[in-house]
Amino acid sequence: MKVLIADRLEPRSVDALRSAACEVTYEPALEGPALREAIARTACEVLIVRGTPVTEQMLDASRNLSLVVRAGAGVETIDIQAASKRSILVASCPGRSAVAIAELTFALILALDRRLVDGVNDLRNGLWNKKKYCQARGLKGRTLGIVGMGQVGVAVARRAQAFEMDVVAWSRSLTYERAGGLGLARCESPADVAARCDILSIHLAAAPETEKIIGPDVLSHLKPGGYVINTACPEVLDYEALVAAISERGLRVGLDIFPAEPRDGNGQFTHAILKAGGVVYGTPHIGASTDQSQEAIAAETVRIVKVFQETGQVPNVVNLAKKTPATHSLIVRQKDKPGVLAAVFSKLAGAGINVQETENVVFDGAEAAIARINVDKAPSAALLAEIRAACADVLELNVVALG
Repeated sequence: MKVLIADRLEPRSVDALRSAACEVTYEPALEGPALREAIARTACEVLIVRGTPVTEQMLDASRNLSLVVRAGAGVETIDIQAASKRSILVASCPGRSAVAIAELTFALILALDRRLVDGVNDLRNGLWNKKKYCQARGLKGRTLGIVGMGQVGVAVARRAQAFEMDVVAWSRSLTYERAGGLGLARCESPADVAARCDILSIHLAAAPETEKIIGPDVLSHLKPGGYVINTACPEVLDYEALVAAISERGLRVGLDIFPAEPRDGNGQFTHAILKAGGVVYGTPHIGASTDQSQEAIAAETVRIVKVFQETGQVPNVVNLAKKTPATHSLIVRQKDKPGVLAAVFSKLAGAGINVQETENVVFDGAEAAIARINVDKAPSAALLAEIRAACADVLELNVVALG
């Protein structure tokens, strides 16, 4: 299997792929036209990237490309729609950086509470101002509000509980039962979280339904002097509204991600949020940047490729349909002989019926099999009779409506 790695990956992981009989091309600085050329040149079946954008033009570079693996949690840098149209699988490595991001989240919370950045800067400039910086509020007994309870949100909640904080949370999938099991209180909405917490920490993935979900309405529910932490993604937070809330409500803010970040690891950067006044601390998108996290991500990337190589299945795939247009399932009991399913598919195609999913299971002894063929409309009685007449190895047909 040909694998093109277009971003930095742990050397041990590159060696592991080569040991698994993969033909690996490691060019970790590829992007833009150079990446498109490399996809075409290597005829790779698997492309591995980290932060490098993967566009429709790149996906068109080679018909061999079957899988794109993002060595990280999100896939917002990959044109998912274009990949799906071309039958290219896209996978990611969710949760492998959860601990690292949770640790940075708490680093920002503690830094805001103790005003560590300002205190260190003053000390380096020769100013000893104990009176100013000894007025921390402390975390014990305060309430942390979490929006988004995936693996990162859960990791943050556990650390908050270790600090003897109360935790309230909202997530689209968070039930009262699960919240109780995690030892926290479930809220009805992000605004409800904001109203009940002292510190709001955002851990949502980017999606159309989460775009700027933390906006003026949610921020207006925060207590004066409350904290806002975002180590998730910039799309979920309205940064302009946050700038206004800093001055209006005296919020303290800790951010690891920003809109329009520089593409390279180094570069000039400015944003209105950094000039909003008050206590605003930021880090340059380093949430997942620990040795432990990168090793875990690299190991998961290797696992995804090896499972695909050995089985054709893809762990953590993100672009397969959760629900197809199938309305009915055609159950075909058959002799396990060549051409049986081909005859069935041919008759379905002739009737304008599209096959959405197929599963064929062979019985012990390999003399018979049963296939479940999900289709987008019900086969008529006349069509079923045609199928039976066309192939004597079809033992029986049944049609089941899908709920």
